[in-house]
Amino acid sequence: MSTWANLGLQDSASPLMEQLIFFHDHALLILVMITVLVGYLMFMLFFNSYINRFLLHGQLIEMIWTILPAIILLFIALPSLRLLYLLDEINEPSVTLKSIGHQWYWSYEYSDFNNIEFDSYMIPTNEISNDGFRLLDVDNRMVLPMNSQIRVLVTAADVIHSWTIPALGVKVDGTPGRLNQTNFFLNRPGLFYGQCSEICGANHSFMPIVIESVPVNYFIKWISKNLNS
Repeated sequence: MSTWANLGLQDSASPLMEQLIFFHDHALLILVMITVLVGYLMFMLFFNSYINRFLLHGQLIEMIWTILPAIILLFIALPSLRLLYLLDEINEPSVTLKSIGHQWYWSYEYSDFNNIEFDSYMIPTNEISNDGFRLLDVDNRMVLPMNSQIRVLVTAADVIHSWTIPALGVKVDGTPGRLNQTNFFLNRPGLFYGQCSEICGANHSFMPIVIESVPVNYFIKWISKNLNS
């Protein structure tokens, strides 16, 4: 999760988020190079005193400053398109989870396991434990297996919500009457926090999301416990 001292992105917990961070760094490097070059040229303009009164046109330099930005944009656009297709790729998911947005909570359904379903509410500030996180912890966490391909189907029951978890690089709008899908691969155990990032009403920031990533054998035990209860 993000803390007060975080200036960059959160540590990734999925291969897709790793690729998003790589692309962010790639684009930032190009921006720094452009900023340094333009800054140097502007700085030098203040101090040079060369004047050419016969200068009327410069076709060569105009060709350079037209073609060069186009090439730079290609260096940004091609990795971006590759990443866009990677984010949409669904590759034989092991578990399918259905997430439904309500005002102001999420409900989840594990349709692969005899339709295990539960609601997930934010824990109020006056009820939260000392080791909990204010406005981020929920009473029922999603439990998902690590090192498995997860598919999430997202919809909403009332208004548009957005199922967002920064550490996984996932942001999907839940739209009433429509079923959107995304996928991710949890590559380490841990707790991963998110929130509704759509402005769906006054309390949209009070419907947090918590994923508990566990080894597969712990996930099977959790499923068995919920099927028996």
